[in-house]
Amino acid sequence: MRQRRAKTYRKLMSLYSLSFGFRQPYQVLIDSDMCILAVAAKTDLHQQLGIVLQGNVKPMITQCCIQELYLLGKSHQSAVDLAKSFERRKCNHREAIPGQECIASVIGESNKHRYVVATQLRALRVMLRLIPAVPIVHRNRAVMILEPPSDATLDTKQQNEEKAFQPSAAELANIGVDNPPERPRRRKGPKGPNSLSVKKKAPPDTSQKRKRTDVDEDVTSPTAQKRKRRRKRGDSSATLSNRVSPAVSPTHVST
Repeated sequence: MRQRRAKTYRKLMSLYSLSFGFRQPYQVLIDSDMCILAVAAKTDLHQQLGIVLQGNVKPMITQCCIQELYLLGKSHQSAVDLAKSFERRKCNHREAIPGQECIASVIGESNKHRYVVATQLRALRVMLRLIPAVPIVHRNRAVMILEPPSDATLDTKQQNEEKAFQPSAAELANIGVDNPPERPRRRKGPKGPNSLSVKKKAPPDTSQKRKRTDVDEDVTSPTAQKRKRRRKRGDSSATLSNRVSPAVSPTHVST
């Protein structure tokens, strides 16, 4: 197998594993036509399935498919022997039904047992594409092919991813009980300037205030009265000295 194709198949099986829970060894349901074709091509069906699915596989077959091979006669005894080497999958059909109907009933509506189906029947492949999460393998001449996921598979994958992001019923109940009140929304508007970038105001000039307080000091205060008394005393002493010592004229000076 080419490396590019192997990488594509590895991605496909990773999708089935992550989204739908497929695990190794992959359980592969094989129909009677695939057994006949493998014997005619002389290929190892178990090995080819492992290469295509990029992992360990567990080939399985139903009792109804083996019964189809028995009805073909001894000419297909090699196909019967190959089918007997696979693990038997109980289909719970009392009477054998066509292998196509048997496989469809085992897959059901959701493929809950995570089967990979290897079949050459075109009608069965068309039917299985309508069921999500069913990997389909068939042969195209000498090449074993893993079909790309169907639309039903991709739709179910997307729905599962959307549900995974939604809260469950228990989480919704807890949210309803513990839901805190909503904070009031702030109105958008112009914001004030940055306090660090605003220039600080200059401190007021206290010297002018002090001068004004000295001038405008209350006259009735004790300090003002003391100053007034000192001024009066100074004025009276100067007047008295002028009166006691009059100016001496030069004529009265003794020689």
